[in-house]
Amino acid sequence: MRPDSAREALARALDSLGTGACLVDEQGLITAVNARGEQYLRRPAAHLVGQDAHDLLHRTARGEPVPRERCRMRQSVLGWGPQQGDEEWFERGDGVLVPVRWLATPCETIGGEQATLVLFHPAESPERPAQRPPASGWLSEFERLALLAETTTVLTSTLDIHEALRRLISLVVPRIADWSVIDLIDERGDVERFAVAHHENGTLVFRDDLQGPMPPVPAESPMPLSRALRGVASSLAGPETYQGPPDSDIAVEQRRLFKATGMHSAVVVPLRSLHDVLGALTLGRADQPERFTAKETALLEDIARRASLALENARLYQRQRQVAETMQRHLLPKLPRSPGLAMTARYLPAPDASHVGGDWYDAFTLPDGATALAVGDVVGHDLEAAAGMAQLRNMLRAYAVSQQEPPSKIVEWLDQATQHIAEVSMATSIFARVHRRTDGRTELSWTNAGHPPPLLVTGDGEADYLTDGHGILLGVTPDRPRPDATAELPPGSTLVLYTDGLIESPTRSLDEGLAALRHHAAALAHRPLEAFADELLARARPKDNDDDVALLVVRHGPEA
Repeated sequence: MRPDSAREALARALDSLGTGACLVDEQGLITAVNARGEQYLRRPAAHLVGQDAHDLLHRTARGEPVPRERCRMRQSVLGWGPQQGDEEWFERGDGVLVPVRWLATPCETIGGEQATLVLFHPAESPERPAQRPPASGWLSEFERLALLAETTTVLTSTLDIHEALRRLISLVVPRIADWSVIDLIDERGDVERFAVAHHENGTLVFRDDLQGPMPPVPAESPMPLSRALRGVASSLAGPETYQGPPDSDIAVEQRRLFKATGMHSAVVVPLRSLHDVLGALTLGRADQPERFTAKETALLEDIARRASLALENARLYQRQRQVAETMQRHLLPKLPRSPGLAMTARYLPAPDASHVGGDWYDAFTLPDGATALAVGDVVGHDLEAAAGMAQLRNMLRAYAVSQQEPPSKIVEWLDQATQHIAEVSMATSIFARVHRRTDGRTELSWTNAGHPPPLLVTGDGEADYLTDGHGILLGVTPDRPRPDATAELPPGSTLVLYTDGLIESPTRSLDEGLAALRHHAAALAHRPLEAFADELLARARPKDNDDDVALLVVRHGPEA
């Protein structure tokens, strides 16, 4: 998810809550606040964001700052788990002290950063008797609201389906139920029991023996899970529900589930999106003595609605990613067989589906017997970038095969074409020729259009960047002549062409990335070509990389 989209999703999530809410980072600074929070505190978001939540708001009944060591809100920020306050005071922007009830719980933001979600609302004066949670032990209204807020924040902070569902289980077990069961319906209509989980000695344990493919959903069955999987309604259930003759194979599986888990009470809730039924959520109690009630079912339905939206978003994300990756892989070529050269290539998509598309490589044989090599990166990270990449690659091939010209001339024509033919704003690339000279030596000639320089590693492990032949990127000044450069490829040497995803990182400089790549390539010089490419990708690619990577490796020598 892009930063703007992440911020918008976070704002929507906070504004959907029925109380004041703010996010606090690991230093205790406010990073976001919703509209109700602004109203309660009589402070605009601009006066809250970036301020220390405790120092700005937390006061004693006399208006004095609360000592930090006594602030339970800060304890939650420091990783002490959820905390709450029932008889405390916040200072509004107009200087008025207001009694508040608040709850702080650790969470993870959409960007993957650790944060603390603080929910608050005005309370009656502390001199009046405070309202206590119901004696039944079920969640109070404020705790229910906090759970819904946490569900929204936690589930919208990931686009991985399995991770989202595991987070959902961790939210409700053992807080609400002893067991959580999730059944999913795939795009073909098949049902799979994704998870059967419970807490055991403080750890979430999954029962593999109860998970796996499920029978088809019966069309008319009135049984709770069958109704939920058809999207009909939620139902309360117990082992007695499935004691009679089963009306379907799903009923047989449910009888086995209740027997294996020991659940005495359960509620089965549909997972419904705006467009389809995605599955069902079953929560059961075995150790907790209370049976589920209709009032509790309403809360679980609200949780299921939020989970369904997150699940649908994750499915749409994965579908987009699969389309983009499939398109990209079909556009990337098969490598040719060239005398005296061995070649291999790698392509890794970005972690985010919206960041797939622009990186490419190519290699093909020219009419004069030379081998053409290319690698490039179209500006942009989406399917349009992938389409632009295909246009550039195909035009480059056409020019190179039809015209016996140096690399610089080919790229000059390509640059001019980007202004009139290709739907590409800007791009970087390297185009090179490898040919055998009359004296038996192998020569590399190339031109560089704003791309990271090629890396040449000798058989002895000496690695140097080929920085000559460097010109401006494509799409900026198409009429400017481009330079050529040449270098000899010694026997046993390895040429590395790559895109910037292999070296760039938000936490280090470009020079550091280039130095790391050279260091790793030199250390791998004696490895076979396939192992060289795999290890180089694993070692050099930054862990916090958020871009796709194209890698083309060519070795001159005996391996060919």
